[in-house]
Amino acid sequence: MSSAPQLLLAWADEAALAHALAQELGCPLALVEVHRFPDGESRLRLPPRLPAHTVLLRGLQQANERLAELLLVAGGARELGAQRLSLVTPYLGYMRQDIEFTPGEVVSQRHMGALLARAFDAVLTVDPHLHRVATLDAVMPGCEGVALSAAPLLGRFVAAQRPGALLLAPDGEAEQWVAAAGAASGLAHAVCHKERHGDLQVQIALPDFEFKGRAVVLLDDVASTGGTLALAARLALAAGAAALDVAVTPARFVGDAEARVRAAGVDQIWSSDCVPHPSNAVAVAPLLAQALLN
Repeated sequence: MSSAPQLLLAWADEAALAHALAQELGCPLALVEVHRFPDGESRLRLPPRLPAHTVLLRGLQQANERLAELLLVAGGARELGAQRLSLVTPYLGYMRQDIEFTPGEVVSQRHMGALLARAFDAVLTVDPHLHRVATLDAVMPGCEGVALSAAPLLGRFVAAQRPGALLLAPDGEAEQWVAAAGAASGLAHAVCHKERHGDLQVQIALPDFEFKGRAVVLLDDVASTGGTLALAARLALAAGAAALDVAVTPARFVGDAEARVRAAGVDQIWSSDCVPHPSNAVAVAPLLAQALLN
């Protein structure tokens, strides 16, 4: 980043991460005042004057609900004095669809990236879904895109909790995260093979590895429906794994997903605090601050 942040702006529902990040940055924190009208629209209030480099913190899980307020605040921040406006979005939604799978589908990654690039000078996120795109800069032309990873943090945490555990990616898409976690922790890692037949229908094959008597930790970049994690957990336990835990960044767990994962025999669930969840075990504020201050 070209200059040290002078103010962090955040929403009250992310106050815990906001306070931790402001402390790491050594800058003041202000919360966006939000009044929601009966029709669902919002009145937003910021400090009456903003410094030249202002940082907004807003996770874009539930992006359909949060994006309008974020863009309104970005526009207001410019009017109130922010010359360089950086967005820290620990979870960046709408990154999954990066190509047109069937005719007429909207490539959400491309358009979300363009929208944010027009509103911000820099966008910083953690573990975005960039499977066929090499960098976040490519998604956000004309904007400084920074993609960090919490996988090394999770790897070191797992090594402290389960010395000698096997890190297991539930599919090939998670290979980059399990490899990074393994490199940071010194733990062995392996990758399952997955075939998806719909949003909730998947088939998984375990890698050629000795699971009997081994502590196994499934590590993935996100947990949403929990179906893939639950299936991989059952297979690993059936193959003789002595214990089975899950580490994710972040934990979304929509509906009964967490219950489904635990019912598969999973003991502990650990996640980064990119998205607030009772499983949060790894703090990303130091990682975010380091990137903002460099």
